[in-house]
Amino acid sequence: MSRKIQTALISVYHKDGLEDILNELNHLQIKFISTGGTKDFINSLGYECDTVEDVSGYPSILGGRVKTLHPKIFGGILYRRENEADKKQVKSYDIPSIDLVIVDLYPFEETVAEGGTEQEIIEKIDIGGISLIRGAAKNYKDVIVVASKEQYAPLLTLLQEKKGSSSIDDRRYFASEAFKVSSGYDSAIFNYFDDNKGSALRVSLNNPKQLRYGENPHQNGSFYGNFDEVFEQIHGKEISYNNLLDIDAAVSLISDFDETSLAILKHNNACGMACRPTVKEAWDAALSADPVSAFGGVVITNKNVDKEAAIAINEIFFEVIIAPSYDKEALDILFQKKNRVILILKSVDKAKQKLQYRSVLNGTLVQDANDNIQHRKEIKVVTDAAPTEGEIDDLLFANKLVKHTKSNAIVLVKNKQLIASGTGQTSRVDALKQAIEKAGAFNFDLNGAVMASDAFFPFPDCVEIAHDAGITSVIQPGGSIRDTDSINYCNNNKMSMVVTGTRHFKH
Repeated sequence: MSRKIQTALISVYHKDGLEDILNELNHLQIKFISTGGTKDFINSLGYECDTVEDVSGYPSILGGRVKTLHPKIFGGILYRRENEADKKQVKSYDIPSIDLVIVDLYPFEETVAEGGTEQEIIEKIDIGGISLIRGAAKNYKDVIVVASKEQYAPLLTLLQEKKGSSSIDDRRYFASEAFKVSSGYDSAIFNYFDDNKGSALRVSLNNPKQLRYGENPHQNGSFYGNFDEVFEQIHGKEISYNNLLDIDAAVSLISDFDETSLAILKHNNACGMACRPTVKEAWDAALSADPVSAFGGVVITNKNVDKEAAIAINEIFFEVIIAPSYDKEALDILFQKKNRVILILKSVDKAKQKLQYRSVLNGTLVQDANDNIQHRKEIKVVTDAAPTEGEIDDLLFANKLVKHTKSNAIVLVKNKQLIASGTGQTSRVDALKQAIEKAGAFNFDLNGAVMASDAFFPFPDCVEIAHDAGITSVIQPGGSIRDTDSINYCNNNKMSMVVTGTRHFKH
């Protein structure tokens, strides 16, 4: 069912990219109806344009709040071209046919993000524009609607190829894009008024990116979001679903550290991490914790990567490297592997979301992001022996690490270096045994090491095993009704223990 455009209603807030559309519409001898600034813009190109007021017979009123809300405008958009009753009514009331609607919406989200006043934000809630979009999209069988400048290119192509005509499939495509715009706009307004009360969940994400596949090759996968706002990819293959999960885990981890740090992650868990004076030294220490798991992993650092670090890092295969910057000589080395993904982290803040979402059963779980970090002044010594200054540094380092490790989790640290971790175990004892076994496999001496647990110890078995392995200090949330059992064991064996009061489960 083909339709020919004869009249276009155009009312846009942003004029960027509009000129080419207007030139083509004028070339096709399509009549213009517009408002205010858009009419002035059309006239500036030398084209005639009727005003909405000319059509409706009413001026813009209430400070511009009411311009297009009139039966002669909406009748021209909504009337069904093949409905005889509709055709009689529009003829009776002298309602012009409007076949193309080009509008955009007041910048509500931008005004909120810029910290606008309540009144400024309210005035950016578009009424006429959103109504025009919905009306034209509803009547897609007869009308084309363009609701954002992102659709200018497809519209221009359509005009040039079909000379002002369109198929039902063309119009349905533009209607779908329009409802995408309107639904996202309404979600943003609702979320502003809801003010994190959680009375309903409205999430609107654009910029879909189809991935090669999901977690496994037989699963489809997509990413919704603006990856380029957070990263600049300067080298390598297309990023995969699993890469994105590891990249997210890596950024979340490294953002908790201020001093020069480097981490190696595999399947969302750190298999190596260290804080050192240089990136090269941090790499060497991180890699030594588990050079086997590091193969094919994700590397992240919070400092510039220089030539010395790049030479060392380049010696093993890894999928992704992330850093805030790289020396040119370092990039020359890292570019040697054509598929290696090299990312510049532009903004940690934009990479982190305040809320986390997870689909379960027939619904969605929502929680605050775990941004809680324990500092020196917040930990409480609960044993007779207090940790040394060096042990406190290691305990705080280990506690940050265990927060980002799959539960049940145990992390063993010495001299700000991850020695080993036990991850994702159904028993905390098993997690500890796994960590101790791994430390032994890579010839680490656990004497003087510290242990962090993501949750409390219901029994003293973990501190007993830790003590036998040479561990001298422990950090854990506390809160078990049997805390005293673990504390007493530490006192009897000259171990120190601190509690944080904060659990760090991660599932």
